[in-house]
Amino acid sequence: MTLLSSLRRRHAHNLSTLRHNPWSELSGALGDLGTLLPLMLALAQQGSISLSSTLVFSGLFNVLTGCIFGIPLPVQPMKAIAAEAIARGREGDEVLAAGGWTAVVVGVLAVTGGMRWLGRMVPVPVVRGIQMGAGLQLLGSSTGRVGGGEGEVVVFAALGVGLVGVFVAGMTARGRTRRRTVPFALVLFVAGVAWAMGHTVREDRPGWMPWVPRVGVPAWFGGGRTYSAMRVLGMALGQIPLTTLNSVVAVSALAGDLMPEFPVGVTALGLSVAAMNLVGCWFGAMPVCHGAGGLAAQWRFGARSGASVVCLGLLKLVLGLVFGDSLMGVVTKFPGPVLAVMVLGAGLELTRVAVGVNDDAMDLYEDERAEGGDEDGAVVLTRKRRALDEHEKAERWMITLVTMAGIVSFRNDAVGFAGGMLCYWFYRLAAWWDSRGQGDLRL
Repeated sequence: MTLLSSLRRRHAHNLSTLRHNPWSELSGALGDLGTLLPLMLALAQQGSISLSSTLVFSGLFNVLTGCIFGIPLPVQPMKAIAAEAIARGREGDEVLAAGGWTAVVVGVLAVTGGMRWLGRMVPVPVVRGIQMGAGLQLLGSSTGRVGGGEGEVVVFAALGVGLVGVFVAGMTARGRTRRRTVPFALVLFVAGVAWAMGHTVREDRPGWMPWVPRVGVPAWFGGGRTYSAMRVLGMALGQIPLTTLNSVVAVSALAGDLMPEFPVGVTALGLSVAAMNLVGCWFGAMPVCHGAGGLAAQWRFGARSGASVVCLGLLKLVLGLVFGDSLMGVVTKFPGPVLAVMVLGAGLELTRVAVGVNDDAMDLYEDERAEGGDEDGAVVLTRKRRALDEHEKAERWMITLVTMAGIVSFRNDAVGFAGGMLCYWFYRLAAWWDSRGQGDLRL
């Protein structure tokens, strides 16, 4: 009965918010498209995922999570897997298997209560290093998508629109409490779709083709190929800590800060990530998760309830079900320069987040209990940022850079993850040695 009453309360909140602030909810639905669109299009263009299945299942997941949780919870790509797949041209069955294995691990951790344990075991600098490595891989892969010839005009147009969007998005008027941002990725997407549709209609005269579900088996064990199994394992190992901390633990904490009346537990979020991928991977849908950055972006654009992602999900469902694989005709004609700028923007965003390892990382904030903090004398929890000395800042940066260097140099997320963890534990060993009065242990 408690669960049903909670669902009714969240559903009523969705309807009330959509009724009173429809434009804010619709605007908030666009907040996370800057990450979704470039990765989804790039993966679909190289055949690593099914675009129609991705639209259908991610739209369905948007609707379900919006109705169940009642908050603007995003459904976004698994960035480490997507970056590795785009940069290295991974096959579709490998990408789906990596997402499936990540879902299995996250689901087990959610059921057994090991989610918070893993969050304590994997340091935030390692997670930020994985984000930085993924971002740099996207930056490198974006240059190979710029074509020549008639696309040169689009290059300059796309770059111009992108630079203007970045400039306007970074402007904050003094004295205002709300930041004015421009979804330049959406502008680029609309321009690219218009260009692609014009070429498609003129050259191919596309037909209408509703979605036809196709079931495929992911390469769970690399399809019997050792090198393929190692690639699947590498992508999964690089994604697991990112999903655990950024898509589950950090989302739960941020949701509690933004909407304390609708708390979301780590167990529910872990089960949500597991269910989405264990269902979608059989139909070629892109590996997806939630994300603290996406939640913050949709909140900044005006979303205040699950109604925003429900509207986005319905749009995806209509596009996927009605047009199906006929959308691939548009995707294949999508101009490479525009996609390159979009991928470049996604890479810059990932790298920018990783740079804040010493500024806004989740492990730097601690809860403080204040007795009698309100009128009723109840206990009030406040969050205080822990100050870092120069030694701690240098240590965290080194762990982040070692993780990033392993990913970029060896082209394998697992190597970067292992290198970052080794660096972290070497620092802990040095601190333990010094605490025993054994003198300096030089690394």
